[in-house]
Amino acid sequence: MEIDIFKHNDNWQDVKDSAMNTINKNTGKYPDSEWKRKLLMSEHSPIRRIKFYWRWSGIKSWVSVHMVRHKIGIEHWVSTQRPDRTDNQDKDRDKLPQGAPVNHACEANAQALINISRKRLCGCAATQTRLAWKAVKEKVAETEPELASCMVRECIYRGFCPEMFSCGYYKTDEYRKELEEYRHGINGN
Repeated sequence: MEIDIFKHNDNWQDVKDSAMNTINKNTGKYPDSEWKRKLLMSEHSPIRRIKFYWRWSGIKSWVSVHMVRHKIGIEHWVSTQRPDRTDNQDKDRDKLPQGAPVNHACEANAQALINISRKRLCGCAATQTRLAWKAVKEKVAETEPELASCMVRECIYRGFCPEMFSCGYYKTDEYRKELEEYRHGINGN
């Protein structure tokens, strides 16, 4: 499984203008990294204007099912397994394994990416699902490092583990280090 398409346009000026509108101002200068991180950490509504599109090529069907469980702020387009619409006309759709590859495309806003990360980066998530989501986070980090720094697992986001059957990560030194980095930002902000 790989991300073979990834699209994102820098529209931070639009985000800033929307934020300024909420305080009865018209616009503001293009935001710096500190302002971006503060807005993302506060999760104010203008972050929903930041959009991404990507496609996993050859993702396992059962991993795709994990992803489609997320509905708010994200759209999914998953390739069909219908034999009359594919090159698999000789295969019985009912006999395809859960691991059969599909192409899964998504469009999501920044709020959705933060929310999905809480579940899909968790140590309790299936390894393949976690790897698929880490690939998205890595792509996001290339253009929006402030957002990627806010895409964290649930125990980091909350400051404790709420899982009924914890993976135990919250008991490690690595957890404490990651939590400190999250709280203080990528540049100590």
